[in-house]
Amino acid sequence: MVGGPLYRLGVRLGLVRDKTNTVLIGLILGPALWLAIVALALIERVEGRLFDMALVASHARLLMIIPLFFVGESWVAPRMAAFVATIARNGVVPPSAQPVLDIEVARVNRSVNWWWPEALCLLVAVAMSATGARLQIYGVSDVDDPSRRALGAIVYFEVGLTVFRFLVFRWAWKLALWTWCLWRISRLDLQLMAGHPDRAGGLGSVEGVHERFTPLVAALSVVECASLAESISVGALSVTAVYPTLALLLLLDAVLFLAPLLAFTDKLWASRTKGVGAYMALSARYVRAFESKWLGDSPPEGEPLLGTADLQSLADLNNAIGVVKSMRWITVNPRLLTFMTLAAAAPLTPLLLFQYPLAELAQKLLSRIVGL
Repeated sequence: MVGGPLYRLGVRLGLVRDKTNTVLIGLILGPALWLAIVALALIERVEGRLFDMALVASHARLLMIIPLFFVGESWVAPRMAAFVATIARNGVVPPSAQPVLDIEVARVNRSVNWWWPEALCLLVAVAMSATGARLQIYGVSDVDDPSRRALGAIVYFEVGLTVFRFLVFRWAWKLALWTWCLWRISRLDLQLMAGHPDRAGGLGSVEGVHERFTPLVAALSVVECASLAESISVGALSVTAVYPTLALLLLLDAVLFLAPLLAFTDKLWASRTKGVGAYMALSARYVRAFESKWLGDSPPEGEPLLGTADLQSLADLNNAIGVVKSMRWITVNPRLLTFMTLAAAAPLTPLLLFQYPLAELAQKLLSRIVGL
């Protein structure tokens, strides 16, 4: 899922490694721009205003969030290609549907390399900067303040914030394209395997793709945390605003990064239903033959019951039926949910220091340790 004008520019400038590693682009657009703004602030001797708590989100956007966008891009792209190759190799996409899969993949690759979506994203970002529109209802560093018209502030509001918004819209386009890709794949004549150990019919590798979206989940939480910190520091919000924000973030993450996996739900449910019926019929035949052999009127002579392979086969069949019955209707495992939840919640924990200052927490901990 790499491509487009920004990617091609990075390739020409030597900022792309191994065809998919675009982290250097993020370091140029984020931390490098931040260093330039700091240098301008030092020249104008307004560095004290630059590091005010009310501007923490501006630092977070450039130093953390923009690089995380490109870390996510670098992590996800190889796994997307691996997922498509895996479902073709393990027979989930049968040979008869392989030409259609190739057509869909080629179509997505062409869409990734279109120039107009990124141009539109940039146009919207520039329009937001020109009109003063905002992506959030809290935070202060995404609102241009005429009283802070230092050169560093101009560079941040006119360049840094515009770049940040452009990258947000760029990722929204890529997520929409990936969702469309999954939907098109789900409409193929998939041969899901109800007894597959991944409990997803052979589609378990798609969970590995979405695990690599955790940098984006973390980026969303970081920007929310920093913006809330700005509003809390100036008294516009209370610390209790963290809790509904976390709930909304988890809901947003579920919509953006888990809902696309619902594209396979109907196929998974149908495969599970068919698989349970087939395996139960097989087990009925096997148990009937087992009972006829060992519990009938004439058990086999000369064949010891202890150590017979029939008992092990019966146990293996029971295990296989258990796998089929535990087949999931959405390709989301506990590992993926854990990664997503931690990535969403962890960046918000520093906000608790507004309610429980670090010195106070350290004093309470020391008191408990020494028993005072």
